[in-house]
Amino acid sequence: QAQLVESGGGSVQAGGSLRLSCRASGYTFSHRFMGWFRQAPGKEREWVATIDPNDGMTRYDDSVKGRFTISLDNAKTTVYLQMDRLKPDDTAIYYCAAGDVGLWSQPEAYTFWGQGTQVTVSS
Repeated sequence: QAQLVESGGGSVQAGGSLRLSCRASGYTFSHRFMGWFRQAPGKEREWVATIDPNDGMTRYDDSVKGRFTISLDNAKTTVYLQMDRLKPDDTAIYYCAAGDVGLWSQPEAYTFWGQGTQVTVSS
């Protein structure tokens, strides 16, 4: 069965960097676009970025554009989220997800989800 496993979360000071990884297994990696979402305490889950394994096209929410970079390694069936110039507002649980139908910025488009990894940014 499909499985997504995130890693790389942690605590960092504002201005620092973290790199999240998400290893996918149990399905054909190239058949689904990959996204990162995040959820802060008391807030709804929000979309961060998406990448298409077939053409490498990437999309970002405006709040992270220019600071975060999504990438993937097809051979390793792994998607990454490089987060630079982190801000306290970036503090959240980060989830990776695999989708196939629908708008890539909406959670409803994603079928498989990881368990999440905590990112904490202190000021």
